[in-house]
Amino acid sequence: MDFPSNSMAARMCERFRGFLPAIVDVETGGFDAEQDALLEIAVVTLAMDGEGYLHPCPAVFTHVEPFPGARIDPRSLEITGIDPDNPLRGALSERQALDHVFAPVRRAMRESGCQRAVLVGHNAAFDLAFLNAAVRRCDYKRNPFHPFSCFDTATLGGLAYGQTVLSKAVQAAGHYFDGREAHSAVYDAERTAELFCSIVNRWRRLETLERAQAGVTLP
Repeated sequence: MDFPSNSMAARMCERFRGFLPAIVDVETGGFDAEQDALLEIAVVTLAMDGEGYLHPCPAVFTHVEPFPGARIDPRSLEITGIDPDNPLRGALSERQALDHVFAPVRRAMRESGCQRAVLVGHNAAFDLAFLNAAVRRCDYKRNPFHPFSCFDTATLGGLAYGQTVLSKAVQAAGHYFDGREAHSAVYDAERTAELFCSIVNRWRRLETLERAQAGVTLP
């Protein structure tokens, strides 16, 4: 993918008040971010084209080793299909995993001129809680994400399409969703990125139409 021009970098920075939206999805060993294991994490950054429309960049993904003493609920593993003991997972420690997924976020921030990344997730509070818990456990000093602000595509999907379930919102946005691939961090992050871009771009088209009708040219 071509790097954005200076004008596109400025537009991306201005579009979200200096924030860079970055989609995050995690798979875990339960619902308690402080005690349950983080098992997978995927991040998708976004780029803006010459017309001001957003497009997903390739996902960055890794399996994660459970931190010492982490709980793993077997019922969670039944849903995700993850085997934490499988040596072929190639899992990284939490610190290595954060380094891996934060690197493209920082790069995208530099290219866009944004000062901070903001997490985009489906039921975003869940993903943000696990991300923040891993950051605290690792005493990570350069977390690019805002610690509490986020964009929630469950809410946005309900507003734009009347659908709050990820699969139904993605389909309502005109994209394909394979239920057999769900509950994989990378697959869910990619579909969430498609959904977020569809909603933001839909608003852009409405802005363009309204301003054209009013005889005003969009920047």
